[in-house]
Amino acid sequence: MRYVYPVVLDPESDGSAVNVSFPDVPEALTWGDDQVEALELAQDCLVTALSCYVRAGKPLPKPGQSRGRRMIAVPPLVAAKLALYSAMREHGVNEGELARRLGVGENVVRALLHLKRRTHLGQLERALAELGVQLEVTVRSAA
Repeated sequence: MRYVYPVVLDPESDGSAVNVSFPDVPEALTWGDDQVEALELAQDCLVTALSCYVRAGKPLPKPGQSRGRRMIAVPPLVAAKLALYSAMREHGVNEGELARRLGVGENVVRALLHLKRRTHLGQLERALAELGVQLEVTVRSAA
């Protein structure tokens, strides 16, 4: 799964700000003084909104097609955490059960699912593997 979402940049008519929204994640709203600042804030806004889905135990919104819009990707570590969350939901595994399978405390699993907390990639890879998911990283040119 790719966690890359289309973004809408909507400048105010008086040029005072640029509003940011994500059609697939209606809770993700922010703004910047200009387009550059708006884009800088967009990723953090998206991650914050997606973390609300995780905390609430709701299914993650599926990213739509770009349809000519810019796309905003979540950071790679966040994508791995979202993949873990989705796999847990798909397999009906709660935090306690995953902790038991991994031989760790539930606090470790909660940290794995906290989108803004640093986590060792190896821990995420191990947790994903426990659920039958293989983590792959793709590197490509940014251009």
